[in-house]
Formats: sequence, structure tokens, C-alpha cells
Amino acid sequence: MTTPSRSTLAGKTVVITGSTKGIGRAIAQECARRGAHIVVSSRTQSDVDSTLTNFERNGWNVSGMTCDVVEFEQLERLREHAIDRWGALDIWVSNAGISQGFQAVDDMDPATIARVIDIDLTGAALSARAVLPHFRGHGGILMNLAGRGYRGDATPYTAVYAATKTAVTSLTKSLAKENADKDVSVIAYVPGMVDTDFYSDIEVSPRLKHRADDWKWALDAFGVPLELCGTQAADALEKASPSTSGNIYSTLGFWRTVRGIIRISRHRRAGRIGKD
Repeated sequence: MTTPSRSTLAGKTVVITGSTKGIGRAIAQECARRGAHIVVSSRTQSDVDSTLTNFERNGWNVSGMTCDVVEFEQLERLREHAIDRWGALDIWVSNAGISQGFQAVDDMDPATIARVIDIDLTGAALSARAVLPHFRGHGGILMNLAGRGYRGDATPYTAVYAATKTAVTSLTKSLAKENADKDVSVIAYVPGMVDTDFYSDIEVSPRLKHRADDWKWALDAFGVPLELCGTQAADALEKASPSTSGNIYSTLGFWRTVRGIIRISRHRRAGRIGKD
């Protein structure tokens, strides 16, 4: 791991949405360890407060505020908070996201469909709208969090969530092209499956109850340690430059994918994974 004294993140201001738990928090912690000024955010004030207390206890430079990424005015306030508190805004990580669970689309409540799209895709687009004008004038890095489905592959029973991640990949590449002549880097990071609250008590369609434990075996096969996500995301941010704009970084990699395929095949042969 890069030490703060050698890290290019030292002294930089990093805003991370949805950063009081899970992957967002892991990224925030690793950037803080490398000497960055961190701005955490969440929709819940108590989560922000507890995260600030924890970070300050470690001696890290941190501030934070509540922010719902589907409300553009709140994103603007988060941007201005970072600039006012730390004197700059160098990096923005659009991490906030929710899961649809394990459901067929026709089993989902229409409001849930809209909420997944709003937070996972619209939130990323609105964040870009909030920060790119500032970055074009001052330079900066925008990292979007992608995920399952980011390559456009079929993802049964996570179709809505995956569709947003396909779109986030396209959004990232398009924004990189739009800002190719500026001192701006727009990249995406794919953490893979991580055993966080994202997979806790997920909603499962009634017709899929016999497959409710499939997530456990998928995590065993393809699961990525939470700490690794923080490290690799911070590494990608350190390397980011206009020449890397448009890149999509994935934690899985070749050998982790091969290992996962072998493990998931074993689980299927053992009858642990349900069938439709």
C-alpha cells in the first residue's frame, strides 16, 4: 500500500457519495490513510456523524454532510461544502447505490424500479452535472462505481440494477470523450461482489425462494474482500490522468474470475445452487 507521504492523493480533497458504510466507506478510509481530505456523505445524519467520529479518532482529515444523490441541489451543496471546508475539490467518487435484490422485473414494485434507476444511474449523471463544470476549470477526477452487468451481459433477476451499471459504463466513456480536451479524467471502478449490507436481507421474488441462498455461494466463488476494494479504487485514483480517462477498472481480474468459475461450477454440481 502506498504511504501517505508518497501518495499522489495526499492533500487532495475527495468527495465520496454513500460513504458511511460498505464499499464507499472502504474507499474513503483508504484515501484518508493516504493523506487525502475526505468528505463523506449519506442520506442519514446519524450515519454521517458516526463515520466522522470514527475517522477523526484515527486522526484523518474528514468532514461530511447528508446528501441524497437524486436531489441536484443537495449535490451542489455537497460540492460547495468540500470547496469551502478544504479549499479545493479534486476527486469525486459516485458510489451511492442500492440493490434490486433477486427479483424478476414483473415481481418488483414499480416504485422500487424507479428508485433503483434514480439512485444508481440518475444519481451518477446528476453528480457528473454537479462537478464537471468545476473540474473543467480546475482539473479533477470523476470516478463512477459500476457493477454486475457493466459489460452489457445478461443478468437474470438483477435486470434493473445491471441495466443501470451498463448505462454507468456508457456514461463514463461518453463523459471521457466529452472532456477529452480538458484536464479531467472520468473513470469507472467495478468492485465485484463484496460481502456487505448490500447483500443482507435482500428482497427475493416468491418464485425464487428456493434460490434465496444462491448469493451465499456466488459470494464464496466470486467474493472480493472489502479492504481490497478500497485499495484498488485508491490505486486507480492515484493513476488517473486525462490519458486514462474512459478506463474501466475491475477488481476481479483474470485469475480471480477463473477461480470463481471453478468454485461456482462445484457448487452447481453439489446441488447447492437452485434451478428455475
